[in-house]
Amino acid sequence: MQFTAMPKKFARMTKTKKISLGMVAAGAAVMAGTVISAPAASAATPAPSGGGNVDTWIKESLKVMHAQGIPGTYEGIHRNLMRESTGNPNAINNWDSNAVKGIPSKGLMQVIDPTFKAYHVAGTSQNIYDPVANITASAKYAAQRYGSIDNVNSAY
Repeated sequence: MQFTAMPKKFARMTKTKKISLGMVAAGAAVMAGTVISAPAASAATPAPSGGGNVDTWIKESLKVMHAQGIPGTYEGIHRNLMRESTGNPNAINNWDSNAVKGIPSKGLMQVIDPTFKAYHVAGTSQNIYDPVANITASAKYAAQRYGSIDNVNSAY
């Protein structure tokens, strides 16, 4: 998106009042990245090689989730995943309150290490950057806290 288009889009969002604090923070990060030509997220640890894409990762996660009784749908996962990382399994947030505390959000669903460890699902990788493990752990957390990942509509 062009820098000059940002103020118009932001003004339009605020007029409709369909804006959250997360959207404001994300907009600020995009603006800052645009101004200083820095990426919004960086890759710290590469995701496991073996290929894959968002569609495949979500479908694999859903198989594990359903076997473990973790609720959620493709649509709910996809919506949250795209908002959190735009599909980048190596995304890391180095600017929010968690990052300031030394525990940045990581991976497709932007999970912090303590949450990943607490909600890790047996049979998935212990690597927080592993797409299936990241999605599945975050869906398990969301299920316990919100009833399902489908009920999450902003940063969580």
